[in-house]
Amino acid sequence: MTETPTVGVVDRLLDAAQKLLASKGIRATTVSEVAEEAGVSRAWLYRHFPDKSALLGAAIVRLNEAFWGDARAELELIDTFGAQLAAGVRIGRGAYDDPGALLLRLRLAEPEEFAVCAGAGVSGLVPDLALFWRPYVDAAAERGEIHPGHDRAEVSEWVARVLISLGTVPGDTVDPDDAAAVARHLRRFVLPGLMADPARS
Repeated sequence: MTETPTVGVVDRLLDAAQKLLASKGIRATTVSEVAEEAGVSRAWLYRHFPDKSALLGAAIVRLNEAFWGDARAELELIDTFGAQLAAGVRIGRGAYDDPGALLLRLRLAEPEEFAVCAGAGVSGLVPDLALFWRPYVDAAAERGEIHPGHDRAEVSEWVARVLISLGTVPGDTVDPDDAAAVARHLRRFVLPGLMADPARS
């Protein structure tokens, strides 16, 4: 096998790892398959990654960064918190079909393997999502869309839990793939809760 220059090898290895993760998952993906898919030897792969966990962990981190980066770019174009939340449900729903958001599927299907590969810093779904939403919560609070008495960290975690539920748990009254129904649900139940004075509850 002819080896290629180092420039671009890491990207090729991560591309190959992502492709195999999408088709086979974490447990079934082997270092040898990744090397073959990338067109390099195992020895060349080991120059960059000491083991399978490090290799797949790097691929998962890259997926994580790409997914959140794309989501941020979309949400930055939306003016109101309610509309951002509705978009968040749609983005989350698409995550299960989009190879670029494969990490969400891996996290749910193979949680132990995911945690080993990605490390504790990427493995907590609710804390990750709460951290992602915190700047949007802060901005919404500054615009007066969230009552100033609310703890913003708590709001961020609650938003994360609501969006996970809306995006993943089937129900009888809200179709998560119906954007109008999701927006209506958020306007009726979620946004009033955020505007309410927590001292009066």
